Parts: sequence; structure tokens; C-alpha cells
Amino acid sequence: MQPVVPPLDVTAEELEALLEGVREGLGETGYQKLKAAIRTLGYLTELLRARAITLEGLRELLLSPAEASTEKTCQVLKKAGIATQKKNPEPPSSQASEKRSRPGHGRHGADAYGGAKQVQIPHPSLHSGDRCPGCGKGKVYVLEEPGVLVRLVGQAPITGTVYELEKLRCNLCLEVFTAEAPAEVGEEKYDATSVSMMALLKYGSGVPFHRLERLQENVKIPLPASTQWGLMKETAERLEPVWEELIRQAAQGEVVYNDDTGMKVLALDTPDPPERRGVFTSGIISTREGQRIALFFTGRRHAGENLSAVLARRAADLAPPIQMCDALSRNLPKTLEVILGNCLAHGRRRFVKVAQSFPEECRFVLETLAEIYHNDELTREQGMSPEQRLGFHQARSGPVMEELHAWLTAQLQEKKVEPNSGLGQAISYLLNHWRELTLFLRQPRAPLDNNVCERGLKKVILHRKNALFYKNLNGAQVGDLFMSLIHTCELSDANPFDYLTQLQRHASELAERPCDWMPWNYCARLAQLDTAA
Repeated sequence: MQPVVPPLDVTAEELEALLEGVREGLGETGYQKLKAAIRTLGYLTELLRARAITLEGLRELLLSPAEASTEKTCQVLKKAGIATQKKNPEPPSSQASEKRSRPGHGRHGADAYGGAKQVQIPHPSLHSGDRCPGCGKGKVYVLEEPGVLVRLVGQAPITGTVYELEKLRCNLCLEVFTAEAPAEVGEEKYDATSVSMMALLKYGSGVPFHRLERLQENVKIPLPASTQWGLMKETAERLEPVWEELIRQAAQGEVVYNDDTGMKVLALDTPDPPERRGVFTSGIISTREGQRIALFFTGRRHAGENLSAVLARRAADLAPPIQMCDALSRNLPKTLEVILGNCLAHGRRRFVKVAQSFPEECRFVLETLAEIYHNDELTREQGMSPEQRLGFHQARSGPVMEELHAWLTAQLQEKKVEPNSGLGQAISYLLNHWRELTLFLRQPRAPLDNNVCERGLKKVILHRKNALFYKNLNGAQVGDLFMSLIHTCELSDANPFDYLTQLQRHASELAERPCDWMPWNYCARLAQLDTAA
């Protein structure tokens, strides 16, 4: 017999009260972790009481990412116990048939170390044009490709130098003479590079201030958490013009992606207004003239409200942008016109969740959508223009989607599927949002999904998992600014460390013309300044 587990005869409030009594013994880190666990228990209890979650949903919510299964079609169907049957495979060609190697695998070449110090070592005895010491007849010349050695060294994230300035004193008049510090030392204790590294660790990699403080203590270069925050706050104020310019340029975008995720801000634990209890970080990715701009906003406003605030800065003569999001109503800007597209990946995920219960039906849907994504990949490989891509999808993907729509409709009309089942709800989702899900068949530049924004929000989730919360809205706004600058650099293939450093060193110039200091054009501005100097 299964053991009978008695019901939990204690409320979440009572547990939190007990927790406060042992706070000192647990330490702040242990206290925050146990508090989060208690609140998670309360949240799950409410979900189960309201019957707002399935067993599969509960398993997905509680499993760690390492245990969660992949959503690739072949793996989903394999887990469901059926083999894949690819529809209309692409005929082999000289380019498409070659298996492309995945980036990030294998040994890195020397050109991958663009941030490393470059040292050129000439030959100790030979110069170009000298007689060959081997044969004694020819002449040697310099090859275009030098021999390369890469050596990596370890050091503290924030390192330092102690300058001991010699002092001399007159034995008669007692006047003291101190050596001059080198000109390159500067007047500030914390160099711009140290602030950039702190920002990258905290807001780019999710390393909390206290964790960096302990690491710096271990390597004997102390850096208190309070000092780190003070530097972040001061630097954020100086970089405010660039943040405002990013928002202005994002408002002019052709395609905008948006979504949000939960965030905790301690100062907002008391709802104000009472009806708005949630706290979120909204992610907005805007594409403009081939560049992608990432914006993050934390507070009580939903993604749609934050998008409205951004698009309020849009030029009046521009056409409405394409908006890509999931089908939640809170993602829509209420007062501004957009060309709405919904995320195909969100619709697909509903079939992934029920694939083990309805393997054959889900196989048809998943393999059909896989064909659509394959077609979209071909448009990227062939470098098609937005208009060419639209025509390609209309010719290749249009008939496939029509077939899928007919199949989905038949499942419900012919009562082959129970409407309230997991499969029935997944089918209803696609049918209810079909026009928005198929925007890519009618509108140039319309994406298939919102994955670019989902990937951007992983930076927010990483910060939430490690730092757990922001103390107040001021701290959240500082985090939003640095995350926006760092992720925009990543989307622009720019070096965020160098970018943040140059912004600090040219704070007066960027305040005058912030448009010249975007991640994709700041190097050109630096070259102009060097030429003028």
C-alpha cells in the first residue's frame, strides 16, 4: 500500500513567519532561497486548488532545464515512440547537401581571439630580402600567414596595480618631495575597464555583486558589493543618453518582437494599485535597417504597455510596424496600430506537450511545421530579399499550410478529437489565431516566431536565477539599461566590453550626439576622433 501523506496543516504565511525566526541562523543567502521555496510551494498549491495546471505542466514547471526534454521534432516523436517521416525532402544540391558544421564545436582558430593582446615577433636573424641560409642561393620573403601561438592566462576579473611613489624629505627644512605618478594611471581609482567588467559579470552573465565580492577577496583584490553598485549607478546615469537614443531608434523599427517574464522587486511587494499585483521584465527586440536593438523594462507594466511607450516615439509618417508576439492580449499595444503576427513556435509547443498522448496526430502537425521552418531556412541560405522570401513561402509553404488548416478543421468538425482534450485545445489555438500565425504568407519581413525575443529574455532569467530580485525600481532601471546595451551589442556582433569602456571614456561626446555611439557605428566614430587628433 502507498503510505498516506497527511495534508499540510500550515499556511504559507505561517511558514514565512517561522522563517523570519531563523533568519539570522540561515544567513541572507539561505534565507532568500528558503523564502523562494516557500513561495513556490504556495504558488503550486494555488494552481492545484484552482485546477489551473495539468500533471504534465507541473512536471515541466518543476523539472530543471537539464532534465527538460528537447523540443526538436525528431526527439519529440522518438520520445513518443514513433519514427519520423519527413515530407517532401529537399533534393540534394552542391550546396544544400553539404552538412554544415555547427558553430562553437571544434578547436578555435587564432582569429577567434579578437579580444586578446596581439604581439608580433620578428625573426631574430633574418629579414625580407636576405640570402636563404638553407640553400644559399634564393632570397627569403615574408609570408602573409605568420606562425601563431595562443597562450591563455588566468587573472582576477577585476585586477589592479599598486603604485608606490617614492618620497624624499629634506633633513633641514623637512619638505617632502613625492615622485610623480605615470601619466597613464589617471586620477580615478576605478578605471573604465573595471566598471565594464562588473557590468558584464552582473548584467550579462548573472554574477551577483556579493559573489564577485567573495571572488575578489579570494584573489586579494577586495571589491565590496556596495562599491560595485555605486559604480553601476553612477555609470548608468552617464550612459542615459545612449539608452534614450536606443529607445528612439527602436521606435522606428520595421519589425518588433515583445514578450515578458516575471521579476521580483522588493519595493513592489505591496501592490499599488491593488489590482495590479504582478511585476515583470518586458523584452522588446526591434529590427531597423538591418540592425537589431534590444530593450528591457522592469516594473508593473506588461509587454504591450511598454511597447506602447516605445512606439509613442515613432515618426508619424512611418507605416505601422510588424509586431511578433504570442497570443496573450497583454502583449498588444492598446492605442497604436500594428501589423500583428503570432508566434508559430508557441502553437507548435502545444503539440509537443501532448505528443506522447496523441503521437500520430502530433506527428503530422510537427512534421508539417518542420517543413515550413525548412523553407524559411532556405530563404536565409539563399540570401533572399523580403519580397523574394514572401513569394517563396507563398509558393512552397502556402499549400502546406492550407493542407494543415483543412486537417485541423476536420479533426474538430468530424469529432475525431475531443475539443477539451490537450490535442483539441492545441488544435483550437492554431485555428483561433490562424490569420496571425500565417502573417508570413502575406507580409514581407514577417517572422515565423518570437524566438529572438525569447532568447533575449534568457538574460533576464539568468539574472533572476542568480540574484533573485532587485531591491527597488532604481536598481531595476540600472539593470535594464546595462542589459539593453549588452544584448544589443551581442545582436550587433559588437564587443560589449569594449563598447561600454569607450562610452565611459567619451561620455561628453556621446551626450552631444548619442546617435554616433550605437554598438554598430561607434568604431567609425572612434576612427574619426583618432584622425582629428
